[in-house]
Amino acid sequence: MSRRHRSISRRLPRPLLTAIFGALLAAQTAPAAEVETNPVVAAIQQQIAAVFAKCSGAVVKIQSSDRHGRLSGTGFFVDPNGTIYTSYTVGGESQDIVVVFGDKRFPATRLVSDLRSGIAILKINTETPFLICGKSRDLSVASPVIAIGYPMDLPLTPAFGTVGGFDLKYLGRYFATTHIRTNISVQRGEGGAPLLNLKGEAVGILISRVDAGSAAFVLPIEAAEKVRMDFLRFHEVRPGWIGLNVKEGPETVDGSNVLIDEVKPDSPGAKAGLIPGDILLQIGDHKISSPEDIFDAMFYTTAEDALRLRVARSGKELEFQAQTIAPPDPNHPRIPFAEPIAGPTPAPLKIGGN
Repeated sequence: MSRRHRSISRRLPRPLLTAIFGALLAAQTAPAAEVETNPVVAAIQQQIAAVFAKCSGAVVKIQSSDRHGRLSGTGFFVDPNGTIYTSYTVGGESQDIVVVFGDKRFPATRLVSDLRSGIAILKINTETPFLICGKSRDLSVASPVIAIGYPMDLPLTPAFGTVGGFDLKYLGRYFATTHIRTNISVQRGEGGAPLLNLKGEAVGILISRVDAGSAAFVLPIEAAEKVRMDFLRFHEVRPGWIGLNVKEGPETVDGSNVLIDEVKPDSPGAKAGLIPGDILLQIGDHKISSPEDIFDAMFYTTAEDALRLRVARSGKELEFQAQTIAPPDPNHPRIPFAEPIAGPTPAPLKIGGN
């Protein structure tokens, strides 16, 4: 593989990573005058610059149009063949999509438009650099992160911040899966930008901004990869469904209080042998402890795949295998619904239900 095709994300030196974390603590405790000259603060700047230099070549501007006018956003390559992740508000329903890559402009083909996850996957016909996908599950509250995007149609810009939390619900409504909340300030035009860890690995995609741009919700990169793997396998996105309604039970068993309240007739759950009154303990690789955990567990399932289910029944733990199917109501997705960041033309607010 030539240098052009290699991932532009490389592991950064451990001493520099240590300096970054030391600088974050020092910046909170040192007087302002000392912070300005503190060498570890300079190391933070160097770290951000290093990630920006290594990753910016794989970040592109995306221009398109919809019924409201022209849109401008951000995307990034995830393989050497021109495959791009971006946000749904930039590439999901728009037309005349053009990718600005270096000093060239390429017409883009839309491969995936997934309202449920809030992303679109595009492709241009050229060889490209790309970002390595990291693990968002390695992040924790206060983890430092970097975003690279095109704010307000301005040049490519890095932004530095920390993880503020991991949220499944916002303003009383649920996302399709848990999102990363970061305090990075974002502006219109940065929708679809990559969220990077300090190694320069992509750990998420900026989907929507909150509180006038002072923070943003980010789709974990694993969720985007699930969507892409569905497309590579089936040429479409295939969310799985097993046909259960659950509620909080009166007692906790093995850490779970998730009581199966209803099993839909002829559903995969019914065929597998689940019955009302079972305590749901595990779906696939996801341990269940509260009803909300089912959102994450089911997001990563794929229709027509075998799914392992573990329940507690009458004091015993039982394991079942279900063959998932497509949801019977495909027009009822759960999607990000905070303020989109497609800009510069304001895009319509998208609202998702349960």
